Amino acid sequence: MHKIFLTACLAAPLTALAQTQPAADQPDAKPATTAKPSKPAPVLPSVTVAGERPTNRIDRQVYDVKSDISSTNGSAADALNNVPAVAVDPDGTVTLRGSSNVQILVDGKPSAMLQGDNRGPTLQAMNADDIESVEVINNPGAQFGNEAGGGPILNLVMRRNRKPGGFANLNANGGYAGRYNSAASGSYNEGPWGFQGGIHVRHDGRNSTAVVSRDRLDPATGAFVHSSQSSSGAGLNDMGGVNGTVSYNLDQRDTLTASANYMGRGNDQRAIDHYLNGATAGFAATDYVRTTAREGDAKNFSWGGRYDHKGQLPNETLKIDLRVSASENDSNSGYADDYAGGVLPDSRSHQRNDNSSHIVDFTGDYERPLAGGSLKAGYKVATNKNNADTLYTDFDPLSSVAVVNPARSNRYQLEQTVVALYGSYQLKLNDNWGVLGGLRTEHTGMDIHQITGGVEARNNYTNLIPSLFATYKASETANMRFAYARRIRRPNANDLNPYVVYRDEFNVSSGNPLLKPTKTDSFEVGYETKVGALETNLRGYYRKDTDAIVDYRTFIADNVLLTTRQNGEGSHASGLEFTVSGKLTPSLTLNSSGNLARSQQTTQDDSGVLVSRSANSLSGRVRLNYAYSAATQVQMALQMQGKTLSGQGYRSPNNTFNLSLRQAVTPRLSLVGTVTDLFSTNKMETVINSATLRETSTRRFDGRVFYLGLSYRLGGAATAADTHNGPRFGPPPGPGGPGRGGPSEG
Repeated sequence: MHKIFLTACLAAPLTALAQTQPAADQPDAKPATTAKPSKPAPVLPSVTVAGERPTNRIDRQVYDVKSDISSTNGSAADALNNVPAVAVDPDGTVTLRGSSNVQILVDGKPSAMLQGDNRGPTLQAMNADDIESVEVINNPGAQFGNEAGGGPILNLVMRRNRKPGGFANLNANGGYAGRYNSAASGSYNEGPWGFQGGIHVRHDGRNSTAVVSRDRLDPATGAFVHSSQSSSGAGLNDMGGVNGTVSYNLDQRDTLTASANYMGRGNDQRAIDHYLNGATAGFAATDYVRTTAREGDAKNFSWGGRYDHKGQLPNETLKIDLRVSASENDSNSGYADDYAGGVLPDSRSHQRNDNSSHIVDFTGDYERPLAGGSLKAGYKVATNKNNADTLYTDFDPLSSVAVVNPARSNRYQLEQTVVALYGSYQLKLNDNWGVLGGLRTEHTGMDIHQITGGVEARNNYTNLIPSLFATYKASETANMRFAYARRIRRPNANDLNPYVVYRDEFNVSSGNPLLKPTKTDSFEVGYETKVGALETNLRGYYRKDTDAIVDYRTFIADNVLLTTRQNGEGSHASGLEFTVSGKLTPSLTLNSSGNLARSQQTTQDDSGVLVSRSANSLSGRVRLNYAYSAATQVQMALQMQGKTLSGQGYRSPNNTFNLSLRQAVTPRLSLVGTVTDLFSTNKMETVINSATLRETSTRRFDGRVFYLGLSYRLGGAATAADTHNGPRFGPPPGPGGPGRGGPSEG
């Protein structure tokens, strides 16, 4: 598959695009002036064109990530790590303001490839250069559903070039330890037709090492028994994808759009784990090494169609949208356990996993002016089918015959249907005040099929979800914003599946079919203004979770630790979030943000006692973009993630420092170099301290990953808009009334 993608990157489609008429390469750029044929266009000083449009709206903040220097060789995970209050760890876990209850959409719609265990690998495979902007919606309004998290939303707005003519972009990058990636994207618009597409390949991954120190209570003796685990994992995987969009204007008011997307990646990995387990009253001490060899593939695809109609009234629109997406993953893992001292016989086993998710999402949105404001209403019908099939076999040590292990084999299905209606109304009360209120009702039906155990279960419930936003124009350069929203988080398929998954003989996990949805009430107040040349944004927030879903660990046998999930008594978080951005000097641009937060969780300890834990943390990032000359730019980024609570414990703070360089070789050709985690400081440390378990787990990843590549633009004029100047965090919009949002979800 990799060779096919790489060949296609260099093939005919881009040759055709290179022959089309010039067009501006960014949707919001000013019209470009074509250079005279006899004189090449000069390399002009850097200009932040993206900042000309407002980036804050009444219900969201919009961060322009397409102009980040590292976007040409980075992944979607790298792009999200550049957004204030967002953090993506090397495993692909996404947090916003310290919460992992985050919903990720693509152009306002859910996608199977960004749900469950697929999310992390997909974000690491997706090309950052395909993303136009990221919308951060901390308090989602009535038009947004509650799939795949139900909490705050990160909406990835993909690039769309609607300028007449043709445009294309080619990127090729090589990295440390055999890593590489390349991508080609382009568009062509002529008359009523519009075409846009892209293709990319990537060979990447993050090798890791881990150390776990565990002390568990032996109930027979009342003493804590020590055990440890050291691990190393390696595996760079091939990833590739292709996408395309075709649009046709039927007339001045009606447009049809069709799109398709395919992405594939490998699941290959090699790992070695060394376990030392102390003896308890009922279990002898063990010392063994487990070797794991995993291979497999993941396939993600989607297709959809959309009808857009502009009505007779000003700003009257009708949008009908159908999206179908699927994710199919298979892996085969071989295990070899070698025991020291002859306490237990050496053993071999094999595990096959086939997991899939299919989503059909059909929505409609209608908007029209009404009584001096704007009314919006819509519907949603969505189905989500999840299937998990695990076959575990043990090999007889004497005959090498494979025997199915029924205790570790399982097949499970979850079917979920959501039917929703919503309505919202936004009104500019006067020159200073604007409001947006909405109400959404969702009916959820769930069918659970535990096929192996022959267990069937159903659950149905209806939720009312209100939201309210207001803006106040405090001065010509300052706005205040107010927000309230209620959300629900439904447990996903893995959360509900009671099947016990064996990581090894002493660490297992399972879902909890008794989980209830988490209800979240979120409040926020913000103040935006300019201080000299700097744009500032200060937001205070409070979030309360009822029936919060948290990790819960307990021993189910003398030496076997089970990790599952349960509804805690509740949790709440509050904090202050700020951003400061702008030019410190004509050559130096600052983008900085921070989040000073306090969080508290109340959960049931493994002894049955309610325990409250709290954490104060400071997270932030500082990015400096320095234009050394008209052709040379350097970007430095420091990211710091504070302490976060996690069930019975917490995750320790961590930080990384990244460095990027862009050198214009010609007006169209640029050399780009990036170094991530320059000082090798990125690590994940989790601490658990309960009545029966004390554990510290530290995992480190490849540091100092270096990429060097070329970026070349075809079509359009080489202008200052072609240069990159880092994400723009934007000024407050003009009047204090409601802003018109981007893609919406019905």
